[in-house]
Amino acid sequence: MLISPNFPVVLDACVLYPAPVRDLLLNLADFEFYKPKWTHRIQGEWKNSLLKTRTDLSVNQLDRTIHMMETAFPDACVEDYESLIMACEMPDDNDRHVLVAAIKCKAEIIVTSNLKDFPKTALRSFQVEARHPDEFISTLIDLDPIRATMAFQQQVAFLVNPPMVAEQVLFTLERCNLKRSVAKLRRFALPRS
Repeated sequence: MLISPNFPVVLDACVLYPAPVRDLLLNLADFEFYKPKWTHRIQGEWKNSLLKTRTDLSVNQLDRTIHMMETAFPDACVEDYESLIMACEMPDDNDRHVLVAAIKCKAEIIVTSNLKDFPKTALRSFQVEARHPDEFISTLIDLDPIRATMAFQQQVAFLVNPPMVAEQVLFTLERCNLKRSVAKLRRFALPRS
């Protein structure tokens, strides 16, 4: 499967929910590894989940984050897909909209942490596959380690409240279950002693 700057990839709500994973995925997109795609519904899902679990965050803060995402990637939002939802069978009806968004924007990959909700048998006939964010990011790093490292360094540089150093961000990403990706980034992003 070819991954290129024009390659659309649907990001499921579960990978947009954790800020460190979302930031790394979007910085990699900013460095033109792929074109991120989502729907208003996907954006609403991660936002509402985060508001339930993080009482320190406000609706305005998350709306600002979503606005910044949509400003940075104005073509990311997939629209007019709703009429196709009933044509797709998925183990969980609540995941059909993600598959339909992928079909609508011609994405061959859905990045999700919930692989069990996107079985190969349900996706195969649509030429779509689900990838765990660690597998997806690790593949991007392999394609161009220097550019991927630059994307990661940009992520670190953007963190000002509170500021963090690269090792702290890597530790956080590791806790988000991006172990392979972190191991690869450590090799390239941290100065050797």
